[in-house]
Amino acid sequence: MRVAIACDHAGFPLKALAIETVCRLGHEPLDLGTDSTEPVDYPDFAAKVGRAIQRREAERGILICGSGVGAAVAANKMLGVRAGLCHDTYSAHQGVEHDDVNVLTLGARVIGPELAREVMEAFLRARFTAEERHKRRLAKVAALEAEGRQEGR
Repeated sequence: MRVAIACDHAGFPLKALAIETVCRLGHEPLDLGTDSTEPVDYPDFAAKVGRAIQRREAERGILICGSGVGAAVAANKMLGVRAGLCHDTYSAHQGVEHDDVNVLTLGARVIGPELAREVMEAFLRARFTAEERHKRRLAKVAALEAEGRQEGR
């Protein structure tokens, strides 16, 4: 599986761990920046991961900013992106299994490296169950997304 990875300056300290985790699990990382702690804007990097998902250049994404909140908000504005902010392993795997989350967001100022690694592993190992109830709920989410586009949001 190809995994797009990006961060802003606050998330940069965890980016190397994300790349290492993706590789150790046998996946291919797609490093989309940033490459330092120089200030940058998180929506730019959320857009890079979102576009990689949309263009099918990556099946999953990992976005890291200071809290994880901004990255999740920005990524979820993109059609077909389902980003989940997770700082525990249950949410990371359950989000994929039930909600088909394709982008994990993390807050580097909130989570330590060992727990971050465990959360990333849970996210990357999980698979969507495709149970009827989950597909039905995702169809409703897609309808909300389409409704928002029609209203010009």
